[in-house]
Amino acid sequence: MPQDFSAWVGRSETVDDTITSAPVAGLAATFDRICPDQELPSLWHWAYFTPKPPAHLIGPDGHPKRGDFLPPIPLPRRMWAGGRTWFDAPILIGDSVSRRSTIRRIDTKQGRSGTLIFVTLSHDISTPRGVAVREEHDLVFRDNPKPDDPTPTPGPVPGGAHFHREIMPDPVLLFRYSALTFNSHRIHYDRPYATGVEGYPGLVVHGPLIATMLLDLVRSERPGAVVKAFDFKAVSPLFDTHPLMLCGRLEADGSLSLWAQNHLGHLATRARAVIA
Repeated sequence: MPQDFSAWVGRSETVDDTITSAPVAGLAATFDRICPDQELPSLWHWAYFTPKPPAHLIGPDGHPKRGDFLPPIPLPRRMWAGGRTWFDAPILIGDSVSRRSTIRRIDTKQGRSGTLIFVTLSHDISTPRGVAVREEHDLVFRDNPKPDDPTPTPGPVPGGAHFHREIMPDPVLLFRYSALTFNSHRIHYDRPYATGVEGYPGLVVHGPLIATMLLDLVRSERPGAVVKAFDFKAVSPLFDTHPLMLCGRLEADGSLSLWAQNHLGHLATRARAVIA
């Protein structure tokens, strides 16, 4: 398939928003937490700057059709594979905010199941007081699975968790997070599509939801800690068919190793948080 998407590198867009209270209340209810009234918790900004294309510009997977900001990559599967976030200053509820997004890299690789195209985006989020959050998102595009595709071997978990929490990612949780982030990707709520078209065994738990729940675990276990930086990588998907486990371990340098594992103890997401 190879196509040259290099002309898309450097493309930028700016989106403005306001940190209104309704998404904050919705996320607090979703995570069963007391609703904050001043500072936006880490990663809750993902409920803002959401794309809102008209219905006729939605693709068959529920995502916006490509070719506007993102390049028109023809591979049908799109996943958020990981990212890195730096929290430079608080975002306050009520702030007017602006996000400048830029396509930094586009790389094509050959995997065991075919062609993979990775797109790295950077986002700078500013409040009236200056840049508050800087982040990079790694998107991966790939083909739908074939019956003879090799089954990936799950990796080992880090082990030695100092704290953990079991979560049942039921369809209500997935629906609420999809609604709050205006994420219409069908793998998170449309079971016939997720299983029959994209070949998953159930509804897929959002990568950013897992990342946000890992930092929610940090908030519970380290009250008052300020997250300065966070990175995560999706290793294998999680589904609504079984419970998942969120785990954390304090390292010698003061950082936190975090991970999510499936019901069999296999690694799904690994992450690291730098706290102050």
